[in-house]
This record gives sequence, C-alpha cells and structure tokens, in this order.
Amino acid sequence: GLKSLDLSGIADMIKTGKVKNIAFLTGAGVSVAAGIPDFRSAGGMYDTLRPDLLTATERQRMMMKMDPTAVVSWEVFKDNAFPYLELRRPFILGTAERKWKPTLAHWFIKVCDDKKLLRRLYTQNIDGLDYPLGIDDEKIVPVHGTMGKASCEFCGAGYPIDKFREEVEAKIKDIYKTDRKAPKESTNIPCLECRKPGVKPS
Repeated sequence: GLKSLDLSGIADMIKTGKVKNIAFLTGAGVSVAAGIPDFRSAGGMYDTLRPDLLTATERQRMMMKMDPTAVVSWEVFKDNAFPYLELRRPFILGTAERKWKPTLAHWFIKVCDDKKLLRRLYTQNIDGLDYPLGIDDEKIVPVHGTMGKASCEFCGAGYPIDKFREEVEAKIKDIYKTDRKAPKESTNIPCLECRKPGVKPS
C-alpha cells in the first residue's frame, strides 16, 4: 500500500509495479512555472482586468467591473465576442508561437504515458501545454476547453485552429499595445458554417 501521502510515498508506490492506471487532475499549478499567470491570483487576469479598454457596451463594462469573470461568460460572449477575444488575444497567439513550454509536471505525465501507466489526464488549464508532449488526444480531457482547438459556440462547428489564429491576429485589436500590426478596432470572426461571430478556443 501507500506508505505516505506525499510525493515520495506516491513515487514509491508507482515503483512497486503494482500501479497499472494513473489519472491526473491538473490545474494552474502545473503551468505557472511555464510563466503563464493564473486567472484568480493577485496580478492574474481577473485582478488586472481593465474593462474600459475592451470593445463593449457600458452595461457589459459594468458587469465586468462588478464581476471580472463576466469577461469570459456566455452572457457577454453571446452578444459580443470582442471582450473575450481582446483579453485572450496574446494568449491565443502566444500558444501558437509556443511562447510557453511544458513544465516538469507535464513531462512527468508524459513519462507515465510512455510507461503505459497514464489512463486519463483531466486538465483545468486551457493553455494546451499537454498536447505538444505526444500524449494521445483521447487521454486528455480539457475540462474548461483548450487553446489548441477552436469551434463556434452557436452551432458547434469546428474551425481550423491555424486559420482562427490568423483571424485573431488580423481582426482583433491589441488592448495591451504590444503588436503594432494589430488592427485599431476589432471586427467579427464569423463561423464558417452558421456565419455567426461565435468562434473561440474550445
């Protein structure tokens, strides 16, 4: 059995050979070492949100000031995808450029997969750092979605991820003022199927 509930005890248990299936549930802790800020901590996305910079109605800005999580809510997105896309623009483009690399925790999961021990990886992270490791996509369950795929929130149709990133770069303004080539104003990214502006990472 398990000698202790710390990392050493778990490692010893795995080394016995008795463990045949391992499931992981990961969160921000495995990705912050890659330099990705989490959403809820001081200095994170919600703490530093500036609704006045986003393309939004006054009502939507007020919602975001009262509750910063509104920026990623369906209530705002269904009427206006721009706040979500403008806020996430550097993250969407940064993941495509592989600005962030998998951490030791990610590689430990890969080692478990290589040793045929990985049953499933449930990740709360949207950064997609699990995908470049070569783990079978069927074993990865992105609980909150992933930056590695895109689809329409209205009809569910998939959207080619590379085309989506190109569209974000060309059509979504940079509220952080780090990309001089970014457009001054955001314009819609229509779904290839239903033509509604509901495409986002899925």
